[in-house]
Amino acid sequence: MTEPLPLLIESSIAIAWDYLERTGELGDAMVAGRFLSDAIELMVRRGERRRLMLANRAITAYQQFLRKQSMPPVLASA
Repeated sequence: MTEPLPLLIESSIAIAWDYLERTGELGDAMVAGRFLSDAIELMVRRGERRRLMLANRAITAYQQFLRKQSMPPVLASA
């Protein structure tokens, strides 16, 4: 039997959060929380129900988001 969607989302966020916290990649808690919940909710709406898949994909997306945030802007030359 499958778990209720709110519980699935909550546990997936907790897995991703714990991993990012242990690796030192969590960053700003408000930003991380919003990002992880939005990413996981979107995947659930698209039909994904595997807790570890949700967590792993959210972790990867958040890591990519952090890398993009830390990149300096590219100035176009004339």
